[in-house]
Amino acid sequence: MKPTRLLVATLLLTASAAAQGQALTIYNQNFAVVRDQVALDLQQGQNDVQFVGVTTQLEPDSVVLRDPSGKVALAVLEQNYRADTISQGLLLQRYEGQEIDFVVTDRDGSERTVRGRIVRSGYVPAFAANRNQGGEAPIVEVGGKLRFSLPGQPLFPALTDDAILQPTLHWRLFADAAARLDAEVSYVTAGLSWQASYNLIAPEQGDVMDIVGWVTIDNQSGKAFPEATIKLMAGDVNKIQPEGGPRSGGDDMFLGGMRRAAAPEVTEKAFDEFHLYSLPLPTTLHDRQQKQVEFVRAIGVKTQTLYIYNGADTGPYRGWNMETIRNQPDYGTQSNPKVWVMREFLNTEANGLGIPLPKGRTRFYRRDDADGRLEFTGENLIDHTPKDERVRIYTGDAFDVVGERKRTDYGLSNNQHQLEEAFEIRVRNQKDTAIEVRIAERLYRWLNWRVIQKSHDFVQTDAQNIEFRVQVPPGGETVVTYRVRYDWQ
Repeated sequence: MKPTRLLVATLLLTASAAAQGQALTIYNQNFAVVRDQVALDLQQGQNDVQFVGVTTQLEPDSVVLRDPSGKVALAVLEQNYRADTISQGLLLQRYEGQEIDFVVTDRDGSERTVRGRIVRSGYVPAFAANRNQGGEAPIVEVGGKLRFSLPGQPLFPALTDDAILQPTLHWRLFADAAARLDAEVSYVTAGLSWQASYNLIAPEQGDVMDIVGWVTIDNQSGKAFPEATIKLMAGDVNKIQPEGGPRSGGDDMFLGGMRRAAAPEVTEKAFDEFHLYSLPLPTTLHDRQQKQVEFVRAIGVKTQTLYIYNGADTGPYRGWNMETIRNQPDYGTQSNPKVWVMREFLNTEANGLGIPLPKGRTRFYRRDDADGRLEFTGENLIDHTPKDERVRIYTGDAFDVVGERKRTDYGLSNNQHQLEEAFEIRVRNQKDTAIEVRIAERLYRWLNWRVIQKSHDFVQTDAQNIEFRVQVPPGGETVVTYRVRYDWQ
């Protein structure tokens, strides 16, 4: 039987996609899975089908074309992907070595036509431009002389049948029998990404905060998605990168008294080893657009401000191994005066949260009681945080709290394979209120250690770290001393 050729019109495909709706699953690693529908009217035998309007960064070998009902078996004999949409640069490339007309506008506004031969177009395809491979100036020969620019507006012959205006997939399909169906096409594409961000708002005094979380969706794929159903995948999904390729309920006044209205909300569920967030309503995502969607609003989250002093400045010794550290007496004896300010809260339902938080930027604000305005007080990043876990974020260094650390004794006995070291740590508080400071000390000389003298009790936080939690009075100072013994026999 003679093969029947079928060309699906652009208008039909666009109408079908708009009626059925497109679906996107966007990953926070600059790629997405796109699912669309294409209406197929297949004749028995071979069929040539064009699907117009895919992205400019599609991965061709990721394309899957199938009948979602499972009734029609589709055999793809051949697939071609073309993203070289018609542009002035592309047409200049097509006519390299040939002469075309250029329209020149003179100073008096009159126009005239000159003939020129395109020696070099300077055109760079889209995929090369994405890899930062810049083009060169065009070269045009006019009247026997070379110009490193266009002499005027180029006039090209009419488009040929193989010219395309949008990125296009061309399939050669084989069907055992004639069939009509709405097939599903899905593919992986670069150029789509999302990230989370959080605004944490507190009164001038106190640690009860309101948290508003946003997701920002960025579409740089070269294609618009009208009324698309969008999901966001959170987690570190393994993706091979191409070579060269590239986060008490009564205090409503913090947010102006606004509680979340009874509107559709972003939903979340565990999916494999990751978390999937679904936007509640279809939305239009234009090309070159950034869209923000609120996905969490928590009122009255109880937080805690922590002051942490890690006074050992290892300076140029950072990165040394333990054997070298053990034999370097001066390691860790330089004092760092800065006291870190950390904000900590529990990501639990009882604390107004209790949902997996995707990694993203956190911004902290406090409301000035004098005028009610919000003032920015710091920012940082959080990693993917499961529910019921503790979140601790560094927001800056304390202005009115300083530390001082010095070594008071050091003794190494090679015969006994033993080392003793003693330290004195001072923390001064120039605030009007008392604070707790956590003095973090890393016992970096060796794995086998024992604190044999101490002025204050400590908490062992892991195999080589201890923490003294001390009260520092307003306008006062607290001094902590300890002696540690290392053994490596």
